[in-house]
Amino acid sequence: MPIEIVSTNRAHGGVQGVYRHDSVVTGTPMTFSVFVPDHAEGAALPVLWYLSGLTCTHANVTEKGEYRAACAEHGVIFIAPDTSPRGDAVPDDEGYDFGKGAGFYVDATEAPWAANFRMRSYIEDELPALIAAEFPAADLARQGITGHSMGGHGALTIALRNAGRFRSVSAFAPIVSPLHCPWGEKALTGYLGADRAAWRPYDACALIADGARVPDILVDQGGADAFLQEQLKPELLGEACKAAGIDLTLRIQPGYDHSYYFISTFMADHVAWHAARLTA
Repeated sequence: MPIEIVSTNRAHGGVQGVYRHDSVVTGTPMTFSVFVPDHAEGAALPVLWYLSGLTCTHANVTEKGEYRAACAEHGVIFIAPDTSPRGDAVPDDEGYDFGKGAGFYVDATEAPWAANFRMRSYIEDELPALIAAEFPAADLARQGITGHSMGGHGALTIALRNAGRFRSVSAFAPIVSPLHCPWGEKALTGYLGADRAAWRPYDACALIADGARVPDILVDQGGADAFLQEQLKPELLGEACKAAGIDLTLRIQPGYDHSYYFISTFMADHVAWHAARLTA
């Protein structure tokens, strides 16, 4: 599974690369970015995955996330995949919240989406195997995961489904319960069908209610986020974590919205939070 180097740039004492490969899982080319801090020859560095939100690609966080200085300081590799398969042959929808750019990190079961929209398997299986093969400094025994909005939903659900695989999980303004918001109901109905029981593995609050556990979670949420009340509903995650005894740090940041101005402001906090758990 060879990779193509799209670009490499020196930044903050490391190398920011963008790469492309042909995915067996999605049946399409997939692009992702990796920042590798400078390190001693033969050293192994912990890995922080970042999953992007609706309409985004790898490029949004790569260009606007302001994570490189913090990753270089703490010696953390930062990996940012795309949000969905892409290409002329890939089915799409007129809405921004479904189809290309809106994969929701699920393995679709409904036609015509099932052939390509297998982002769960891509993130959980195929891309980590590729990283292990192509980036020898990446220590996949020490992984953390974070994400924004739809990607926050992905980070939470992937961590909860893979107990012990990720030492740390955080999120920026995550969709905490797709079963209870318009974005989630549209996407999960389209990708998985009308049986809501099939949605539960893709809902962080449902996973926790069903017994999934992680030690602790960090969430930052903008208090002026236009999607806060209808789509994000962080209070549902708070209730689920309290009932399950999960240590949730939920920080409502006054005046901040849903944009990368918000994300970049608190990115260094998240990198440091993950680094403390990945290097202990």
